[in-house]
Amino acid sequence: MRLRSDIWVSAYMRRCRTEGAFAYLRRRGAEEAGAIFIKLDSLDGSVRLFGPAPQHAVEDKGADRLFVELPLKGDIPALAAEEKLQREISFDPDLWVVEVEDRAGRHFLNVVEV
Repeated sequence: MRLRSDIWVSAYMRRCRTEGAFAYLRRRGAEEAGAIFIKLDSLDGSVRLFGPAPQHAVEDKGADRLFVELPLKGDIPALAAEEKLQREISFDPDLWVVEVEDRAGRHFLNVVEV
């Protein structure tokens, strides 16, 4: 059984804060099953965006939630990340967005390569 999105987000934000990173909720989605996106800002101009891993990557891994880094196209990563998030929101209005600020670029996610 998968952990509810609201509980997962709360625990994730607590983990970030415990590790010394700043995390805040930018958008609240569906409590039970909303997709979760993480925007990581290293505070040096670099931004990374993570979203749910495709289902085929999740099936055999045994983790509750797996993420994949989403490619950002453009000269300004922060703007590219915001444009990608807006496209995702227009497609799925139930999604969550958490923004993490960490100078070391740590994301604290289970990330898979696809």
